[in-house]
Amino acid sequence: MYIQHEIPLLEYDPDPGAILTPTHEQLDLRLPERCVFAFPGRELYRYAETHGGTVIGHYDSATKDFPVYLLHHKGHRVALCQAPVGAAPAAQLMDWLIGYGARKILSTGSCGVLRALDEGLFLIPQRALRDEGCSYHYLPPARYAETDPRAREALAAVLAKRGIPCREVVTWTTDGVFRETRKKVQSRRDEGCEVVEMECAALAACAAFRKVLWGELLFTADTLADPDRYDPRGFGKSAAGTALELCLDAVILL
Repeated sequence: MYIQHEIPLLEYDPDPGAILTPTHEQLDLRLPERCVFAFPGRELYRYAETHGGTVIGHYDSATKDFPVYLLHHKGHRVALCQAPVGAAPAAQLMDWLIGYGARKILSTGSCGVLRALDEGLFLIPQRALRDEGCSYHYLPPARYAETDPRAREALAAVLAKRGIPCREVVTWTTDGVFRETRKKVQSRRDEGCEVVEMECAALAACAAFRKVLWGELLFTADTLADPDRYDPRGFGKSAAGTALELCLDAVILL
């Protein structure tokens, strides 16, 4: 049932159809069901080029062309595509990947920490606080979006096999990277959010609406733990390559 509201963001239409669909271009493209949709572009392109990745498609946005690679990883066909930063563009591109065949998708990217957590830690979001706009077009209004437990289990199994510690967390997904105020940060901490990023809620909502499997591996980057001293640290760059490899190993378990 269509939900109307005085605030447009809180309206919701469950109709699966739309005037503009992800496959409106009718491309001759069929992606493998397994896909790694990762934010660290430099590491992703380097990995594809050094591991025999072949370009099988392109998502041509108004600002950038996103190539989609086909990898043969440990006997499995896996699509590999960079995710754009931000809830709306990331969900748009993932919806396009789903339209052309992706059904089991893992993402990885950095997150800021709201508590005193070291840089380069690996965390698996169990749910995301929906403080962005995109998720409300895919799911009815609610405070949180959940990630798929099957994805969380696969990621945890791969990290355990490598002896890498990890745990599940609650993340705060926000559109306003420059509006993370002291009061909001404290409020999110009080609610149980340990990290902050810009896409998790939207991607979880998109996957739920399209009935596909999705999960994410985060690695810690900058810190907002001290409200009087923001510290970018190394933006988690040292963990990005490992995170990509972990997702590739985990996606073939799905």
